[in-house]
Amino acid sequence: MRARVRDVMTRDVVTVRPGASYRQVASLLRAHRVSGFPVVDDGGAVVGVVSETDLLAGQAPQDRHGRLPRLGHASRGEPTAGDLMTRPAVTTSPDELVSDAARLMSDHKLRRLPVVDGHGRLTGIVTRSDVLSVFSRTDEEIRREINEDVIADGFFADPGRFTVTVEDGVVTLAGQPGSVVLGANIAYQARRVEGVVAVRDCFTYTEGIQEDQR
Repeated sequence: MRARVRDVMTRDVVTVRPGASYRQVASLLRAHRVSGFPVVDDGGAVVGVVSETDLLAGQAPQDRHGRLPRLGHASRGEPTAGDLMTRPAVTTSPDELVSDAARLMSDHKLRRLPVVDGHGRLTGIVTRSDVLSVFSRTDEEIRREINEDVIADGFFADPGRFTVTVEDGVVTLAGQPGSVVLGANIAYQARRVEGVVAVRDCFTYTEGIQEDQR
């Protein structure tokens, strides 16, 4: 199982231009019931992302009566999407593994990732709910993939030398790989298996190998 971002992303994406006014962006957020949009230039390239958080941080100025400017008629000084957006945008590609996109979102604490082609042009968007859809795998499916695809097929090692247990997506690896390099590589590849939340490396090594690593 190697789902790619293109398999789960939404292709029909609502975007805004850098010159869109604060009020226009806020109206679009309400209309589409989303929390943010990619900001694209005239060529369709992603130049940033504007979200509810960005709008709250840069509230539009009010007139002396406490009213916001009319939609489509930004007054002097009213911030635009280009002023408010987070830049550069954190993006992913259609060919990226969904598991890697999920970790990228987690690392940057993001709710969505614009999906761009090799020229930086927007091709879709992937959200937390999209990437989490691949994390519904059972613990047994994950355990089987690590034993068969990672250990046996990936490193040509005998799965019988290892004990792989999975509980709620948390993988525990035990046994004696024979070398620190092999153990580290197995743990690294296990982390890339879809559905894996975390990996506990409990491999043990012979005393001689441990001394060589000091």
